[in-house]
Amino acid sequence: MAPFIRSLCLWSATPSKKRMKTIKGTRRRFLVTSVLASAPVVLPSRLFGEQAPSKQITLGFIGMGLQGMQRNLGNFLSQKDAKVLAVCDVLKSRAEAAKKKVDAKYDTHDCAAYQDFRELLQRDDLDAIVISTPDHWHVPLSMAALAAGKDVFCEKPTLTIAEGRMLQQEVDRREAVFQWGIEDRSLIRYHRLAGWVRDGHIGELETIHVGLPGKQPFKKDEVAPVPEGLDWNLWLGPAPFHDYTPTRMQPQNWRYIFDYSGGTITDWGSHIIDTAQIGAFVEDSGPLQVKGTCRELDPEKWQTNVPVGYELEYEYANGVRMIAKDGAVDIRFEGSKGWVQCKGWNGKWLTSDPEVMRISEFSDEAKYWPLPPIEHRDFLDKIKSRGKPAYHVEAGHRLSTTLHLGHLACATGQTVKWDPGTGAFTGEHAADHARHPIFKRDARNWEKA
Repeated sequence: MAPFIRSLCLWSATPSKKRMKTIKGTRRRFLVTSVLASAPVVLPSRLFGEQAPSKQITLGFIGMGLQGMQRNLGNFLSQKDAKVLAVCDVLKSRAEAAKKKVDAKYDTHDCAAYQDFRELLQRDDLDAIVISTPDHWHVPLSMAALAAGKDVFCEKPTLTIAEGRMLQQEVDRREAVFQWGIEDRSLIRYHRLAGWVRDGHIGELETIHVGLPGKQPFKKDEVAPVPEGLDWNLWLGPAPFHDYTPTRMQPQNWRYIFDYSGGTITDWGSHIIDTAQIGAFVEDSGPLQVKGTCRELDPEKWQTNVPVGYELEYEYANGVRMIAKDGAVDIRFEGSKGWVQCKGWNGKWLTSDPEVMRISEFSDEAKYWPLPPIEHRDFLDKIKSRGKPAYHVEAGHRLSTTLHLGHLACATGQTVKWDPGTGAFTGEHAADHARHPIFKRDARNWEKA
């Protein structure tokens, strides 16, 4: 058994109530330092030429909820050069349902179903791991998979700015292929929209208006027995201990609890704001500052404790402003000569000049990449070529950082100033912002091993 897996097994074996008292607030530190300190650099055999281009790429899946089961498993099963060997979910019934789907596709009974990700990661016949869990597990599981010598496809976003940078460093150190599970760069609606802006067809870009879905907060509910077949400790993982409540792990609830996610800013922002930054030529850097407001919620009444009813204003070094608010999905670029818009999710193009929509090719000045294939296909191709996928680890980190800065501005009510070059806070509140839980999640921060 690999050292990092042995360490994680000791962590999980501790009974929940005892663990609540002894390591409450330190799960994340323990998980990550055990992985980084003890895991050797494992290089997959592909790097030594043992995988022919025609060989099937073997996959293991962790997290078989809606996104993992339908979009990710469904799309990878449709790829002829991919072979799903194992699935895992903390809810046993979901793991079993995923196994059934895989077995039906291949007309076998060979797919293994696990409840504990560590059992899956011990397999030496898996080339890559697909992670579709709640946000607070994204980076810990990615780090564990990397330490086991696997390439990684992981849903977005990160939970903090600090952990995103550490993940990028680990991916680079291990020469792994890493793909964030975001589709927008491969959608022609958003690819073409950003290209028109980059190529100057609306003149000099001045302002971007971004609309993200508006969500109503959720009320607290009562503690209840853990359902049969659910490993609640493993669902919580690196997050602080909390007794099970019926609505807590539901997808439209956990996204709005600070310990697990950042609400629509980090969820839908990972889609729409990425296109905004690409159009502004800042996808490889980020904002200089952001300020924001949001609705105040009574913590005694609501379990939602991430921003709702928010409005954010970003400023970039090139003078572009981006206004993001919750309400409905939308993106509109306004320039000195006109505007272009995509109204609704992957929706209808609108423009001040209909001739713009006839343009399908971009000049060298746009410095724009061709439309990538769907993210699942892109990942498999890059495993074979050892190249960078469309949503490589640095791209996801830069994007998540922009979103976390917006969350921080709402939480503090202060203008957050940032240096995208050094990845550090600036301005009079820099020290306070660097200590804020959105940056490090307090005592559960990632520490260098």
